Amino acid sequence: MAPSPRIANALTVDVEDYFQVEAFTGVVAAADWDRFASRVEANTDRVLALCDAAGVHGTFFTLGWVAERYPGIVRRIVASGHELASHGYAHARVSRQDAATFRADVSRAKALLEDLGGVAISGYRAPTFSINDSTPWAYDVLAETGHRYSSSIYPVKHDLYGAPNAPRFPFRPGPAGFVELPMTTVPINGRNLPCSGGGFFRLLPYAVFRRGLARFNATEGQPGIFYTHPWELDPDQPRIAGLSRLSRFRHYLNLGKTEPRMARLLRDFAWDRMDRVFAQALGGKG
Repeated sequence: MAPSPRIANALTVDVEDYFQVEAFTGVVAAADWDRFASRVEANTDRVLALCDAAGVHGTFFTLGWVAERYPGIVRRIVASGHELASHGYAHARVSRQDAATFRADVSRAKALLEDLGGVAISGYRAPTFSINDSTPWAYDVLAETGHRYSSSIYPVKHDLYGAPNAPRFPFRPGPAGFVELPMTTVPINGRNLPCSGGGFFRLLPYAVFRRGLARFNATEGQPGIFYTHPWELDPDQPRIAGLSRLSRFRHYLNLGKTEPRMARLLRDFAWDRMDRVFAQALGGKG
């Protein structure tokens, strides 16, 4: 099935370093992050170069911790015409915070990003897609702190994240004017299968992923959302000791294939920023 040239999908990047991922939380404490050799600046520049070569723009959900230490990343994202959005400050799962802690985290990140980037921050993505039924207050906090949308729900069943019964398309979770933009899934035999990138983009053959996204565009007539991380383009990153076999597999699988696969993906489909791809959903009613 050929991709539809009429539908622009949303290209998104979660800007965090290799040692900050959820799979490493049991062996890498957040208090020790500054002890690791950072690679996020060079790897984000690789993503920006891919976008520039393909002539596309996307949305960069940037971690406040990263922005504070590497402000040049933020300025290059904005200068290149991409949407700057928030990934929170400390990469803590929303489901492990209370409302007050969450408010402090997202407020700190938003203020920092706006100061460095000189643009308003309207979008947010929760670390590890961790907004779910246990955090009904999260959307109220995001709306109250000036965010307009979230892209934090993945309607799949997964051991680390997922809300399989959540809507598959943009919806308004409660606060006036606030929108949730769920990650892309393809329903097969009554089950939502992931079709948004990340580890599955590295696991599946490129042709399979391409068919899935093309099917979504053609069957649903809707834009999809793709996401990646800068560390996924970095096969030479340091290896973290003490990981489980599953965590090693998930994190290091096919890192050397991400960059060429992304280059193909950016050519094979139309792409743009979240705020433009979903402009109707963000500005409409209901």
